[in-house]
Amino acid sequence: MAARTSPEHPRLDVDALLADPDVGIIVCCGAGGVGKTTTAAALGIRAAESGRKVVVLTIDPARRLAQALGLVELDNTPRPVAGVDLAAGGSLDAMMLDMKRTFDEVVEAHSPPDKAAQILANPFYQAVSSSFAGTQEYMAMEKLGQLRAQAEREGTWDLIVVDTPPSRSALDFLDAPKRLGSFLDGRFVRLLMAPAKAGGRAYLKVFSVGVDLAQRTLSRVLGGQMLQDVQTFVAALDTMFGGFRERADVTYALLKEHTTAFVVVASPDRDALREAAFFVDRLGEERMPLAGVVVNRLQSLGAAALTASRAEDGAEQLAEQGADDTLTAGLLLLHSDLASTSARQTAVVTRFAASHPDVRISTVAASATDVHDLDGLREVGRLLAG
Repeated sequence: MAARTSPEHPRLDVDALLADPDVGIIVCCGAGGVGKTTTAAALGIRAAESGRKVVVLTIDPARRLAQALGLVELDNTPRPVAGVDLAAGGSLDAMMLDMKRTFDEVVEAHSPPDKAAQILANPFYQAVSSSFAGTQEYMAMEKLGQLRAQAEREGTWDLIVVDTPPSRSALDFLDAPKRLGSFLDGRFVRLLMAPAKAGGRAYLKVFSVGVDLAQRTLSRVLGGQMLQDVQTFVAALDTMFGGFRERADVTYALLKEHTTAFVVVASPDRDALREAAFFVDRLGEERMPLAGVVVNRLQSLGAAALTASRAEDGAEQLAEQGADDTLTAGLLLLHSDLASTSARQTAVVTRFAASHPDVRISTVAASATDVHDLDGLREVGRLLAG
């Protein structure tokens, strides 16, 4: 269905976006819990069944995408999806980001075998690669770069659909490379690297005294073995720091190209649309290509539906008349609640559209059931396309 804002407001033409041969990457982004995974999967199926060769990369740990696509599991390797209509000549693969495995692949690809083994066995690395703040978002960008390189090298896919991590903030996906760079350039890392870099140079003796004092303090805070693990990890990874930054810069530049399209996903509530507004503004500041905004789960009763107040009045009249029709009264009250929700959500979407007059919007009506199979995803795709 179309967004109920105004007839003049531009609408996101999903089919035109999917059919555009110049678009090779679609990034579905937004706050957590707004339906990014479902949107990404629905776009992937619709594109594949229209003739595109698609891979969907999800970062959803709940594995909902695997279940909806009929796969037993997803992992770090793209797998073909069965049950998709490929009569138009397309194809559909899907994968779920394994954050630690992707980090391991980066280490193995950019380090000598002996140093890679040393890094992978390091306890601090094992903790960082699994839980360090921002690692998931950064590794999502790493995997996107890997998929793009494979697609160009082997001609495997002509469209990559990315479901960004379920972060507290949608901006985490764009901020991850900068945060990682700040960490690598930070005082803590420089301090830990100082003993290895100081060597026996006399002019660093004074500096080393301060470093030794700081090291002893850190040793008391972290514990001697923990500090040693951290220092060993940082020293081993030192040669890779430049590679991290370089690849992050390459992927960030890729996101600015005209071959990339961002689809900001939101739900029809104030907080989610405020987050979407922040992301839309950030994309504009970074000059990244925004395709439009998708508003999921919009409660819709149709233009001719009974209003909330009239439904509530009808339930009250039945009660006043003493009518023994509790079912009808209950249905009227339920309709009143749904109509109130619909009016509130429509007003929120309308305000968002009014404050972003040039942003294309597509809305998806709330479903009575959860999306759990290919047919459900096809229906979402049909609603996205209007």
